Amino acid sequence: MNMKRLFEQQKWVGLLLAGMLGGVVSLFGFMAFAPNSFNELDIEAKQNASAQLARYAKLEAVPAFDFTGVSEIANPAVVHIKTTSSGTMQGNTQIPMDPFDFFRGPGFQMPNQGPSVASGSGVIISDDGYIVTNNHVVENGNKIEVVLNDKRTYIAELVGTDKNTDLAVLRIAEGNLPFLKLGNSDEVKVGQWVVAVGNPFNLNSTVTLGIVSAVGRNIDLIRSKGNQYAIENFIQTDAAINPGNSGGALVNVRGELVGINTAIASQTGSYAGYGFAVPVNLMKKIVNDLMKYGQVQRAILGVSIQEITQDLADEKGLKDLKGVFIADVIDNGAAEKAGISKGDVILSLGGEEVNSSSRLQELVGKYRPGDKVKIIIKRSDKEKTLTATLLSKDGEAKLETASVNSLNTFDGMAMVNTTRDERTKANLKNGVKVSEIQGGCFKESGIPEGFYITNINNEKVYSARGAVSILKSLSGSIVIEGKTSSGKEKIFAVKLPKAKEKSEQ
Repeated sequence: MNMKRLFEQQKWVGLLLAGMLGGVVSLFGFMAFAPNSFNELDIEAKQNASAQLARYAKLEAVPAFDFTGVSEIANPAVVHIKTTSSGTMQGNTQIPMDPFDFFRGPGFQMPNQGPSVASGSGVIISDDGYIVTNNHVVENGNKIEVVLNDKRTYIAELVGTDKNTDLAVLRIAEGNLPFLKLGNSDEVKVGQWVVAVGNPFNLNSTVTLGIVSAVGRNIDLIRSKGNQYAIENFIQTDAAINPGNSGGALVNVRGELVGINTAIASQTGSYAGYGFAVPVNLMKKIVNDLMKYGQVQRAILGVSIQEITQDLADEKGLKDLKGVFIADVIDNGAAEKAGISKGDVILSLGGEEVNSSSRLQELVGKYRPGDKVKIIIKRSDKEKTLTATLLSKDGEAKLETASVNSLNTFDGMAMVNTTRDERTKANLKNGVKVSEIQGGCFKESGIPEGFYITNINNEKVYSARGAVSILKSLSGSIVIEGKTSSGKEKIFAVKLPKAKEKSEQ
């Protein structure tokens, strides 16, 4: 009996030791392999806050055609954005057809009339403070203020922008924030109900209802602003949106974000039944790039394309109107290297059907340089499957490195945004850090590297990009105030280079 009991004890001790050994091995494996994945900044990975996602459970009890549940989910996750510039933002100086001019919202002023304030909207996409808005809401802004639905106010950090899709990413120093769950814009169908949420005419948390009027709209708006690689494949809606709605949310009946409201088509600049939103699937890729790399990793196929009309089909001898016609192929581009020729018709890319140039642009825009993608083409009425390795605009099959200093440099002085720890340690409410000085007027004035610039000509500085914007608007002698890395307050007189010298930078 004692031997049996001893055997049982030994068996349990053996199992316990095996379990402990397994735990140690698992922990070692986690420590060895997990850091790479945990360092990745990805929207989907950030949308895992169970307390916030639990809000969606309430929608199950909401009757059909009752949109109170959707509104209760969307309203707290849509913010009011107020951007202060130094008079450098371009006002409504042309015809009143420009959606961007009107969509910035009330308070927008002409240049050289002092600081101007633009009003727009934004969408919280993670509980730790990441916000998506439109580039034209925040461009050239020195101070970006975010007002939450509960009236809490923050100064936002500009993470990155992309003019080619008119998107921008901000971040505020706050946690446990309500956010919108990302939907699938490829599943959006014409006729579906959608809700638009934003801040038109400074009227906070305005909710309007409509349907999806069309998908895949290309209104040539972003490209008309001089953006060569513009991607326009908008969701069109008749939900009422007006000046100040820019950057706001377009939400489906499940409370999921399907688009970022971006533009309106109107003779007057106010609601006329036509609103356009950037699809959320394209937004995901752009935002992930800005969060991970600081810039968009844009893949290029290397073709000139045309919509297939009946006239084109008759001219080229095409038997149907499916696909997108290849009018030309760039030498040594991804398409040419894959075997695509002038006169081919692209039928699908990456397993997704292609029937318009805007759809092809959106699909390519979801990839990065170096990605391999299967393309089905039609040539002489025969289908062929090819594999293309997409390239960057410089013809490279690799990711590009963002140069922050090149964006935030003025006459040899590079600046970066200050961190919360730096502001706390130096007792700063605002300011940017001088990261490098290679020469120029600032080095001559004695400003040291590591200096915190808080004011330029009595105007407070909140971001590196904003500081550059202020400096570009000034001329002659200016005054720069701030603190050294040791906390000592200092003032420097700086004589800026002449306009000609500035233009040569």
